[in-house]
Amino acid sequence: MSASPPLDLPRQTARADRPEPPMVAVRQLNKWFGDHHVLKDVDLEVAAGEVVVVVGPSGSGKSTLCRCLNRLEVAGQGSIDIDGRPLPAEGRELARLRADVGMVFQSFNLFGHRTVLENVMLGPTKVRRMSKSEARAEALALLDRVGIRDKADNYPAELSGGQQQRAAIARALAMHPKVMLFDEPTSALDPEMVNEVLDVMVSLAAEGMTMIVVTHEMGFARRAADRVIFMDDGRIVETGTPDEFFSAPRTERARDFLSKILPH
Repeated sequence: MSASPPLDLPRQTARADRPEPPMVAVRQLNKWFGDHHVLKDVDLEVAAGEVVVVVGPSGSGKSTLCRCLNRLEVAGQGSIDIDGRPLPAEGRELARLRADVGMVFQSFNLFGHRTVLENVMLGPTKVRRMSKSEARAEALALLDRVGIRDKADNYPAELSGGQQQRAAIARALAMHPKVMLFDEPTSALDPEMVNEVLDVMVSLAAEGMTMIVVTHEMGFARRAADRVIFMDDGRIVETGTPDEFFSAPRTERARDFLSKILPH
């Protein structure tokens, strides 16, 4: 991936200097799918500029928590505040909130009938009411930032999986989000394409973007996370720095999990 100067993204203040409230505050969050209790009394705070990586076994509630944070899933009980404001239920306020909370999914969700450049420009022109010329200039800068400016006029089907995911990250960044959510962004990629996406995410973390990342990529967690959260059976079981979590997990469940996924 070609080197390029950092894009002038909205800079988050250092978390040590950030006054209350936190950028993300989750209180006693519960979620059911029918009789299945998916999230159980989840409490979580994320400071501005903090990178939180959520790990755990499949079915532990990680992705559901991520999707609740921008109301793609509706919580059954509890509260979610983003930058000091309650998560809106619907309407224009919810649309504004989703503009402030970027999300990158397992699947790329690009519009196949639009070029990569058009995909990145769409949100700023339709939601932010940015002029097409300004949106185009910023979109090209973002595509340069993620290393695929040369693919601006291509359609998604003409790109590799890693290139499509980088386009999806550029599209989310084009909205100037306050928080970026990543829901297993590399799980659909071939192994050789994973690092090109993780490198972009690491650079975003270094630039101070507030990030909540659901992933199975333990190397990314070690390299970029300020804090690792381990979930199991719908609950946050353990939280700590990467060094604390990987070197000296406190719970038997976390030790068992790590023993199965880390090389011996």
